[in-house]
Amino acid sequence: MKRPFGVTVLAVLAGVLAVLSTFAALRFFGLIFGIINVPGVLWHAFLFALMAWVYGWLAQMLWNMQPQAWIFLAVVTVFNLMVELLVIIGNGSYADVQLSFILNGLILIYIMLPGTRRAFGMNKPQAM
Repeated sequence: MKRPFGVTVLAVLAGVLAVLSTFAALRFFGLIFGIINVPGVLWHAFLFALMAWVYGWLAQMLWNMQPQAWIFLAVVTVFNLMVELLVIIGNGSYADVQLSFILNGLILIYIMLPGTRRAFGMNKPQAM
């Protein structure tokens, strides 16, 4: 199956988000750039480490054009946006998760476009 350019961009963005999540996890652990003072800092570190692994796996799924990657990307993106909102609501700042928040928002908008859905076969009528 030929991979459309937009799906390639999504796979690359998922890889970028894996790297950003890794840096966020390391930052929450206090290993780089000092520790972030947020309630439940270890919980946030664990969540971002988990998100780094998930985004790496998701990048591989998107690269191979697996049909379930579309819905999984939607679920993971919404989950990651919620985790980042928890950081912002806590004592963290928007600057702590700014780039990741913007990329996740753009990915969520892009995957809902009809062309992207069609690339993964999501516009097929459902039999009742």
